[in-house]
Amino acid sequence: MARQARVRSKTGIYHVMLRGIDKRDIFLDDEDKEKFIKVLIKAKESGKFKIYGYCLMNNHLHVLIKEDEELGTSIKRMTVGYVSWHNNKYQRTGHLFQNRYKSEPVETEDYLITVLRYIHQNPVKAGITNKPEDYKWSSYGQYLLAYQGHSTFIDTELIRTYFKTVEGFTSHMNIINNDECLEYREVKKYNDDTYRKIISQKYNIDDITKFSNEERNEIIKRIYNETDISIRQLSRILDIGKTAIERIIKQDK
Repeated sequence: MARQARVRSKTGIYHVMLRGIDKRDIFLDDEDKEKFIKVLIKAKESGKFKIYGYCLMNNHLHVLIKEDEELGTSIKRMTVGYVSWHNNKYQRTGHLFQNRYKSEPVETEDYLITVLRYIHQNPVKAGITNKPEDYKWSSYGQYLLAYQGHSTFIDTELIRTYFKTVEGFTSHMNIINNDECLEYREVKKYNDDTYRKIISQKYNIDDITKFSNEERNEIIKRIYNETDISIRQLSRILDIGKTAIERIIKQDK
């Protein structure tokens, strides 16, 4: 299955979401989040891109960014250093972030503000806090500092042209809404037998080892992309090694 080309933004502004590979947590404690912020600041300085907003959740993160270089290069800048540090800290190897990050172009003023509000309200909608300002790991607090005249690594000037006062900013950021921007949803987990029944309704997985490598690989990639199954669970159901499944899924990434 060919992956769709990313839609280019005419403004250079993108809403990006990164999440853990195989749906794992990428931040296990506050030290992890603090480290990522440091890496993000360094990446911004090196790549000269602008950051209008961010929010770090345990298993995913959002960044509102204006590219100065190719977007994928900026994403690598903000992930490679953190992954190396994270793997060393937790004595693990391999990928941490899902290879195919999600992004959407932001091309109007209205949508720019909508995306920023969505990002700031992530922890509220997740039930972590009641107010965006009470969540430490988003750019909301950086904007409050900027309105107070303090320096911040976030590029706040553009948003502050729309909201001249902190009262206007906080009022809009706290509006109750049904915004869905690159929506991340916790998924329902199924046991192996249930997933096997779901997959078997569409694919003849009982004979999958008899297919050609090309046909088998295409089916495996489709199953992974069309469901919320993990690599480990897919390996058990298909009776194919986890390493082989990972290699197949990462093809064309």
